[in-house]
Amino acid sequence: MTTRILPAVGDADAARSVTTLLSQLPDAEPAAPVGDSTQLIDTLARLAGEAVEELPEVVLVHELIGPVPALELIREVSLRFPAVGVVLITTDASPGLFAASMDAGARGLVTLPLGYEELVNRVQAAAQWSTGVRRHLGSGGDVFTGPGGTVVTVTGAKGGVGTTVTAVQLALAAQASGHTAALVDLDLQAGDIAAYLDVQFRRSVVDLAAIADISPRVLSDAVFSHDTGLALLLAPGEGERGEEVSDRSARQIVSALRSRYEVVVIDCGSQMSGANAAAIEMADTAVLVTTPDVVAVRGAKRIVRMWDRLQIRKAEETLTLVNRFNRNTEIQPALIQRITGTRMAGTVVPANFKELQGAVDSGRMHELDPRSSVKQALWALAGEIGLVKPSPGESRAGTPRGDRGSIGGRRRRGGTAGGGGRQ
Repeated sequence: MTTRILPAVGDADAARSVTTLLSQLPDAEPAAPVGDSTQLIDTLARLAGEAVEELPEVVLVHELIGPVPALELIREVSLRFPAVGVVLITTDASPGLFAASMDAGARGLVTLPLGYEELVNRVQAAAQWSTGVRRHLGSGGDVFTGPGGTVVTVTGAKGGVGTTVTAVQLALAAQASGHTAALVDLDLQAGDIAAYLDVQFRRSVVDLAAIADISPRVLSDAVFSHDTGLALLLAPGEGERGEEVSDRSARQIVSALRSRYEVVVIDCGSQMSGANAAAIEMADTAVLVTTPDVVAVRGAKRIVRMWDRLQIRKAEETLTLVNRFNRNTEIQPALIQRITGTRMAGTVVPANFKELQGAVDSGRMHELDPRSSVKQALWALAGEIGLVKPSPGESRAGTPRGDRGSIGGRRRRGGTAGGGGRQ
């Protein structure tokens, strides 16, 4: 049996060494090395999207891979692609690292400099384990499979710009179009999603923070099933407990969610922590919400620069949404784009908080009138960033019928996700 091997090695010299040795292994089919964690996950997701059988049996992860640390990358691969055996390549053969790598989901560890016999043994053991998992994948339900869903984070340039309303409506649009969708509140100290959707809850994201292996069953116990069909993972009722959610636990939680739901929308609030920074780094789309005023635009620029300094996300990889838009304001989207260096959403949200007032005060944001210009704009944004699927009820122009907002349509003029107070 041929063993397909995918090395993930960032260092060029190490990559050449690994490739040379892999080519000597019996019945091995090594692929070209990938240079970073993002490329590895993207490659595995693409292969898994075709079929589980297309995945390599073994992935080798070098200890110096980045930007995601090696152990965190192993944990994500093990969770999202359980049919793949992961082996860590490291200079540290200490019992502590061995235990940590096993806890992360690795099937073995080889030390540098690489030795032929050790590499053969580890690769064969991981390949045999992978083959066994694939044989039984279809028989058990308590395992994550597939390439994973789309993750969208929503961050505010400052408080009160409409972050939560935007996140809620994007998730509702995805759910209404037929996707399985989860809405996560990572505004850990001041999250309001529960209040906006009239939810009384006992469990929160904190309940998952200390769990090393988040199985589907554990995850389902922590999420709240809303009447709309949305799965809600809420911020803790006691804001000080937000500190229990580390960047490491956030990565595990996001990986578990994206492996179970087709769309995951995360409200990151306007304050950066290790947890929401990790979520933004992992996101397929990072939406930055601002209003067209000097203070908010300065805040947006400050956040974009901070993300760049911390290597969380580049400006050009960030999508800025203008909320409470008025065509007569001096600050237009083109100016915001020049100031922040980000991409601008084709959709703008009109300044019409009166439409939202009743839904906000009653905690029934999911019952917002479909004729609302704010709802239509935000559902159009969901279509713009690919969170909705076409439905038989859509016209050729892409405008659905019924209570589906304006999914798929782009509104260039209009206003924002709300007008006053926190959204």
